[in-house]
Amino acid sequence: MIISALAFTLMNVAVKQLQHYSVYQIVFFRGFGSFILTMAILKQLKIPILGNNKKLLVLRAIVGTSSMTLFFMSLKYLSAGTAVSLRYLAPIFSAIFAIFLLKEKVKPIQWLFFIVSFIGVLTLKGLDTHLDSTGLTLVFGAAVLSGLVYIIISKIGKRDHPIVIVNYFMFTATIFGGLLMIPYWQNPIGIDWLFLSTLGFFGFIGQLYMTKAFQIASNNLVAPFKYLEVLFTGLIGFMWLGEIYTIWSLVGILLIIAGLVMNVAYKARDKRYTIKS
Repeated sequence: MIISALAFTLMNVAVKQLQHYSVYQIVFFRGFGSFILTMAILKQLKIPILGNNKKLLVLRAIVGTSSMTLFFMSLKYLSAGTAVSLRYLAPIFSAIFAIFLLKEKVKPIQWLFFIVSFIGVLTLKGLDTHLDSTGLTLVFGAAVLSGLVYIIISKIGKRDHPIVIVNYFMFTATIFGGLLMIPYWQNPIGIDWLFLSTLGFFGFIGQLYMTKAFQIASNNLVAPFKYLEVLFTGLIGFMWLGEIYTIWSLVGILLIIAGLVMNVAYKARDKRYTIKS
């Protein structure tokens, strides 16, 4: 999970370095690089490419591509660390969707933890003068759609291989970004080729090792380590990109992550969420 968080961090930093390109061009390179890798793995493992739950796989791919596009757009307006922390509100929206779509129940104490995270958002919005409203709207949209992705993946269950799910996602991102980038295409120059070519690689490594982490250890053990991406991205953003984090932005980010981690810790103690090996 640490390797995964670091890989996603490097992808986020690469996207931040490419803000002078159209977001659709960035989405294309992100999708195409990973699509090549997932296709190679599916062929090697002789796994059927089309999968079983085709409608849900297509829906997950469309929603995931939309979420990723909105997140990349938000990076034009927000510091990388802030954008990543706000995107991690997705589990809250996922819990809300689960109430209506999966008929799941959320205990009152879990709502308390979610409120802590939302107080973090309010702290960022109300007290951090560097927070852009457009960026906030975009990343909120990304988080809502990401929460919906979790629900769709839950509906798919174990009937389809994780690489099949990712392959649908990356194929859709490649087509979506490839078509929409045509009017905005810019020829990459110099080191930009390196940043663009690494998007798919780091994104794939992040997804691969996150999947491996959940396969070999309890969800309750590895899930909190997902949030290392916020720490890694914030540190690199500060030291390399020269991003500014006010005391209020740091307080807000800490509240967001604290609320989410407390929810994970609570679920670890609740037998309803215990994963049997």
